[in-house]
Amino acid sequence: MERENQFIGQSGAFLDAVERTSRAAPMRRPVLVIGERGTGKELIAERLHRLSTRWGEPLVTMNCAALPETLIEAELFGHEAGAFTGATKQRVGRFEEADKGTLFLDELGTLSMGAQERLLRAVEYGEVTRIGSSRPLRVDVRIVAATNEDLPAKAARGDFRLDLLDRLSFEVITLPPLRVREGDIGVLAEYFGRRMGAELGWEVWPGFAEHVAQELENHQWPGNVRELRNVVERAVYRWDNWDTPIGHVQFDPFDSPWKPAAPPLPKSQSAPAQAVPASATTGPDLDAIDDLRNAVDEHEKTIIEHALGKHRWNQRQTAKALGLSYDQLRHAIKKHGLTDDD
Repeated sequence: MERENQFIGQSGAFLDAVERTSRAAPMRRPVLVIGERGTGKELIAERLHRLSTRWGEPLVTMNCAALPETLIEAELFGHEAGAFTGATKQRVGRFEEADKGTLFLDELGTLSMGAQERLLRAVEYGEVTRIGSSRPLRVDVRIVAATNEDLPAKAARGDFRLDLLDRLSFEVITLPPLRVREGDIGVLAEYFGRRMGAELGWEVWPGFAEHVAQELENHQWPGNVRELRNVVERAVYRWDNWDTPIGHVQFDPFDSPWKPAAPPLPKSQSAPAQAVPASATTGPDLDAIDDLRNAVDEHEKTIIEHALGKHRWNQRQTAKALGLSYDQLRHAIKKHGLTDDD
């Protein structure tokens, strides 16, 4: 887990989740953490452990999706020497490693039905049996599990054991996605930006240009806080002059005019309709426009600001990218009162 990360945020939805985590931490009961990728499920698990009476004992993490199905049970419960091909010596499992402490099972929804059945017994009776052994071992483990899937729906389809879900859901903490955490995007962007600036040895933190701050607010953040951190840190390290506010961010690091083209589909197959990213469709509220000329001017200003930031205020490159002459771009800059401080 990333110890350098902290809980940063001020929105009500975020603070409610943190407060519920703090209340559940002293309990010995299992906790299920639900959230989209990048929302901080690992940090919640760590907080549950650090604020519990088990804080001095091991916090053991296992990503259930990172192992093939044939190895998951051996990782969870251990095995005896000779239990299967390749098992040359005895190995303790994650349950034994986490004895007296906390076991964090990430991507719980990927567990096979066989592993779910054995996990149920371990949770219900506090006993695990190594593969190849007939002697059960007593363990005292607090389970924290996380997933980005709808487990009740999986259970209704028969893809997840309902009795295991009942055992693990004493408390369910659902983390809000970043796009609904009002006011937190700017706070997080400042935090990650300042931290990256300090890492690069910047003497001052210039902040973000106004149009960049607005782009960050308008983005939908499907990768949540993890994506925001990458976008901000990438923008900071690419910015050459820390005396001026950061004027450009790139949301998609793979976006390039030279990226490999996708192979053409066979003529017998029609290409599926491509979904337009939400960030690309963000624009003015058309129903709220009551001054067309002003709305057009504002939209033009936003486009020019973005292009100038992207090209680090190289006006000739910007003009070429926008299909304008140098004089036309200069006229537009003067018309909208833009400066490189913007």
